[in-house]
Amino acid sequence: MQTFLDQVKWTADGLVPAIAQDAASGRILMMAWMNREALDLTVREGRAIYWSRSRARLWRKGETSGNVQQVQEIRLDCDADVIVLQVEQAGGIACHTGRQSCFFRVLKDGAWHTVDPVLQDPDTLYR
Repeated sequence: MQTFLDQVKWTADGLVPAIAQDAASGRILMMAWMNREALDLTVREGRAIYWSRSRARLWRKGETSGNVQQVQEIRLDCDADVIVLQVEQAGGIACHTGRQSCFFRVLKDGAWHTVDPVLQDPDTLYR
């Protein structure tokens, strides 16, 4: 019997991009990667768990900062190769820079402009 995990088109590295979206506002918070275990644990635990490529291990969002993502809904795109997690973001901070979203720069007149403020000093977030 095929499971929901078998229906995802994983990359050659066994990963799938996962976009975290604020369930209330619809704002895109971040993009990370998931492997089969991360997606399975996310479903079981009801909180976002990703695969950290730099650390080569599972990463429970908020394990250091306390800014946990409680998953409200999980969607799979039409090609079955991108996941969207609709989440409730604890603390309102998803980005390691201390901002609400990792997407805080806007392209205008050929240059990137920072448009979102730092809400919490990253050094305080990750003491």
